[in-house]
Amino acid sequence: MDTVTEFSRLLGPLRRAVMKKAREAAALPDLPEAQIELLRVPAERGAMSPSEAAARLRIAPSTISNLVRAMQVADLIERIPSPADLRTVTLVPSASARDLLNRYDRTSAIAIKKAADHLDADQQLQFERAIPVLRALLTALELPEVLGILPTDTPDNSPDN
Repeated sequence: MDTVTEFSRLLGPLRRAVMKKAREAAALPDLPEAQIELLRVPAERGAMSPSEAAARLRIAPSTISNLVRAMQVADLIERIPSPADLRTVTLVPSASARDLLNRYDRTSAIAIKKAADHLDADQQLQFERAIPVLRALLTALELPEVLGILPTDTPDNSPDN
């Protein structure tokens, strides 16, 4: 299996394993990944409109609306009306949501650290060196020219191209 395919196949199980360990260790609720991602955007970048959040997460505005509705019921996000235009709102994570994010982050970091402690010295060094590469890969994936998925029936779809 080539590196790109193997990496792609590992991403989901790796993230789920980290989240599972964090939830178990800190008795955290089983929040859907989409809700966690939506909470992170205004938590890290400040209050923003639903359309700004949709653009940042690259998901449909209707998806944001559905997430916000469910998250309001769970007291995870607040919709703050604009004083100038009551039809306009900004999204901010609730205090309890910020606490949950902090707990997820702390516990996830501990879980990853403990797992990394089981790696040999060479693997630990490779892990440390991978972080800047993964950050650069994320930046590259967010470039406008890296849009869409090539159809599987084209010769240009090979991971080596």
